[in-house]
Amino acid sequence: MKTILGKKMGMTQIFDEAGNVIPVTVIEAGPEVVTQVKTVETDGYNAVQVGFEDQKPQRVNKPLTGHFAKAGVSPKKHLAEFRVEDGEVYEVGQVITVADFEAGSKLDVTGVSKGKGTQGNIKRHHHRRGPMSHGSKHKRLPGGLAAATYPSRVFKGNEAPGRTGRETVTVQNVILVKVIEERNLMLVKGAVPGGKGSLVRVQYAVKGQNK
Repeated sequence: MKTILGKKMGMTQIFDEAGNVIPVTVIEAGPEVVTQVKTVETDGYNAVQVGFEDQKPQRVNKPLTGHFAKAGVSPKKHLAEFRVEDGEVYEVGQVITVADFEAGSKLDVTGVSKGKGTQGNIKRHHHRRGPMSHGSKHKRLPGGLAAATYPSRVFKGNEAPGRTGRETVTVQNVILVKVIEERNLMLVKGAVPGGKGSLVRVQYAVKGQNK
């Protein structure tokens, strides 16, 4: 399986054989279980649905309870679906672990970035500030947004203050430094999106980038 769900545990550092320090993000990935296999004949496309992290039965609604019972697996907190080339190679109830990933390979990690709330245009879009001299009334304010006569409006998509962060972000080609199978841990080089305890999706780098 080339994709696995995990939980970001935080960052630390390790040393390689040459004694160089490597900053890594610790991800508790899996184990996840296949809850449904979709095929072109039944659903119109090939995909695999997986469940990650056990959930208390009383916190699962009736439709999902029946869905998990049909698959013969315990209730899960997170469900995700991944497109595959041939969904028939997977079976319902199959367990996927970090053992499917090899150290040294390149990964794409997707997560939801930290929310920053409402921020100004400088922090949100990295605009330059205005003159800081005495009497200036344009230190951190946005510049002109629209012409006076035509078009007499602000174009959609104009970079302005607003909500910052809490967006789906993917970092590509991060190196998988180490896999600890007995603890379901993956150590990837550098930072990945999200805060501690947030859900992330880890997959092999897209074709052409995993070199």
